[in-house]
Amino acid sequence: MSDDPRHRADIIHRLIVRPVRRTDYGRWRPLWDGYNHFYGRCGPTALPEQITATTWERFHDPAEPICALIAEADATIVGLAHSLYHRSTTRLHDVCYLQDLYTAEDARGLGVGRRLIQAVYAAAQHQGSSRVYWHTQTTNQAGRALYDQIAAHHGFIVYTHDLK
Repeated sequence: MSDDPRHRADIIHRLIVRPVRRTDYGRWRPLWDGYNHFYGRCGPTALPEQITATTWERFHDPAEPICALIAEADATIVGLAHSLYHRSTTRLHDVCYLQDLYTAEDARGLGVGRRLIQAVYAAAQHQGSSRVYWHTQTTNQAGRALYDQIAAHHGFIVYTHDLK
């Protein structure tokens, strides 16, 4: 992407958010790796290649309840959003979990994340979901500044326990 401030400011007008295609792999992968690096999954703690390969295949399997969107400007992928649909014990209709959201470093602050989240909202509504939710780290100040504008934080803390 160009460093020209006019080019950067105009990116949101040229931005296309769409489902990922198989032919996008080579341009999607650097963002996937950047996302994982952001959350400390790199070097010795990197995801096994089998996880990435399986995840990629799931995006293209209509039987999977998972969805992958990309944000593209001038044939460059500048953001990704991966979500999945599941049942809820507190709702009649499925909910949508926005699992991964990432914007390329040189496209941050331009509205890419907002557009991706809005596209997830629209896709979830189209699928009949009753809610979209996601998690983030407390230290993700830039992300939380956006999230606080477009969603409600209900104060939940996430606990995990790995089984394998």
